[in-house]
Amino acid sequence: MRRALSFLSATAGVIALVLSLPFALGATDVGQPAPALTATELNGKGFDLGALRGQVVVINFWATWCSPCREEMPALDAFYRQHHGQGLDMIGISADRPRDRGNVVKVMQAFAYPAAMLGDASANGFGKPDVLPVTYIVDPTGVVRAVMTPDKVAITRESLKQVVTPLLPTNHSIP
Repeated sequence: MRRALSFLSATAGVIALVLSLPFALGATDVGQPAPALTATELNGKGFDLGALRGQVVVINFWATWCSPCREEMPALDAFYRQHHGQGLDMIGISADRPRDRGNVVKVMQAFAYPAAMLGDASANGFGKPDVLPVTYIVDPTGVVRAVMTPDKVAITRESLKQVVTPLLPTNHSIP
């Protein structure tokens, strides 16, 4: 019994350590240039982060089976719909398996912002996310200005407003 408790305690410690580490491979730190990201969107259009210089870009990694991901998607969509014409672009990158593409397409029908499958990224310097959801905010010069996860800064219209407003190139006041 004592051995089992010791094992559980050690396992819990390792899990806590792993969860507290910054994202491993593909990690992008705030203040660093955003890595390359190109993908084919679900609608067949191409997405190229490098071509979006001059705009703020929100990159949200998510999955259909991820409850916290699905909970924040309406806030992402509302923010996108309201500010897309003000120098804001956005993409959702689904970490679902290729065979689940139909589920991803179905979910995204309710949202205006574009999405792509992680497997359809021809260049992905962000790597495969270690945690979902994770959202990167890239400024108009191509620098990562925020990395948002539910345990640190949850995605809400208000949190997006606070992070994105100062970065908008058109300097629009966001109500």
